[in-house]
Amino acid sequence: MATLMVRLAAPLQAWGSSSRFTRRMTDRAPTKSGVIGLLAAAQGLRRTDPLEDLLSLSFGVRIDQPGQIERDFQTARTAEGKSFPLTNRYYIADGVFLAAVSGEDDLISTLDDALRHPRFPLFLGRRSCPPVGPVTLGTRPIGLWEALTQEPWQASTWWRVKQQENVSVEVRIDSTSMSDDEDHVTLMTTADAPVSFDPESRQWGWRQVSSCHITISNPDSRQKKSANSRWSHDPMAALEVE
Repeated sequence: MATLMVRLAAPLQAWGSSSRFTRRMTDRAPTKSGVIGLLAAAQGLRRTDPLEDLLSLSFGVRIDQPGQIERDFQTARTAEGKSFPLTNRYYIADGVFLAAVSGEDDLISTLDDALRHPRFPLFLGRRSCPPVGPVTLGTRPIGLWEALTQEPWQASTWWRVKQQENVSVEVRIDSTSMSDDEDHVTLMTTADAPVSFDPESRQWGWRQVSSCHITISNPDSRQKKSANSRWSHDPMAALEVE
């Protein structure tokens, strides 16, 4: 068993699990179906191809930098001048997430290689949302929960310096992969288990998600650096002592 670590960062992301018609919503964290779709694109799978191997993966995500929700009001016309329905599309701006999938060693290694050499372009939920920087952080020879709680914080530098020395971040993980020792766990049920991406027969199943918060140390905190410099400063250090 191994775990693939994925950093999802971009100016805009969109991970919808309940969008309908002209109101295209986004969840506040990457969805399992969205990340499975990302992995399928990296492998070069068509939307009509079977997903059996990917459906066996366990999934979790850590919200390292939550970002903020932005609304985009869109209008569009066909080449013939016919108007499309007006739509409201929602995005996560300036978010950074640590996603992880766990499975058999050979499959995880194959997916890691696919993300390093993707067959199709990679997008974070929608085609207007390309990722910033490398997506894969490599594989870890540990379980999903251990990987998500032990991996270093992935937030942007400008976000880190504004936070406290210890930061509370949310972890959302398949309930079957959750540690039994954790307290204050919230259970959620969402229609986010992908079955088929076929445009003519898209299907999702239900999955149960456990949510909790963990504490991560922040070595780049401005408050911490200010405290250290205050106590270590010696105004007489530049003077010679005879």
